[in-house]
Amino acid sequence: MDQPTVGILHPGSMGAAVAACAATNAAAVLWCETGRSTASAARAARFGLAPVAELTELLDRSDIVISLCPPAGAEDLAREVAEHSFAGVYVEANAINPVRTQRIAALLEHGVTVVDGGVVGSPPGGGKTPTLYLSGPSAATERIEALFAGTAVQTAVLGTEIGKASALKLAYASFQKTSRVLVALAVGMAREHGVDQELIEVASRRTDSYLTEPQYVAKTAARAWRWGPELEEAADALAAAGLPPEMLRAAASTLARWHDVKDDGELTLTDALDRLAQP
Repeated sequence: MDQPTVGILHPGSMGAAVAACAATNAAAVLWCETGRSTASAARAARFGLAPVAELTELLDRSDIVISLCPPAGAEDLAREVAEHSFAGVYVEANAINPVRTQRIAALLEHGVTVVDGGVVGSPPGGGKTPTLYLSGPSAATERIEALFAGTAVQTAVLGTEIGKASALKLAYASFQKTSRVLVALAVGMAREHGVDQELIEVASRRTDSYLTEPQYVAKTAARAWRWGPELEEAADALAAAGLPPEMLRAAASTLARWHDVKDDGELTLTDALDRLAQP
């Protein structure tokens, strides 16, 4: 069985967990520690990822590279890779719009096989099984399917066209993340008038309403630093399709009010709503 060496670029909470799943069928999973925080180093160690000192070493040793980073850094990261002599499979798995994904594929067209990827769901582990959607050359997507076979990361191939996986990821994110922002606004308005519990009671009479989960507002706030840029990417995708992007840009602007509570696991609903009310 092919056991490739895998390099994970920027092992954040999602990237490190996905990389740990890849380790099941890989010879090794590498990450580059240069310029990364102590939190990243601790996370990588916890998931059993092997450190290397320089990006050059990671690329020289890797057969497959997975890029999972905040959307804003996706192209810069791809440019760094393009400056080296990497000649394997590059999985562009960031939450970016299809046009940017295609630009990255063009950047890496010399000697690199690009697979478009989009992760839908929470980081794998603890019973959570996200799906990594893939599109790109068949031989390459088959390698990625084999890499995650039997792990908590499910895979689904959407075809050979670069951009399809990114489009699906952003289409889902635009609904799911904007819905959470609307919950925060609705609960905030109701709280201002002392009817927030009544609002939740009304919502509980319906099935599958995010309004029945106001406690998730605090989690939304803690993730706003990632969700806002994703919604900006989704807004760009809407605009490129001739559809109005204003709703998603407004949601991203709302998320920006929580920019200073990045990954705050202690944040309460009251704290989050209070911060949302501050311009």
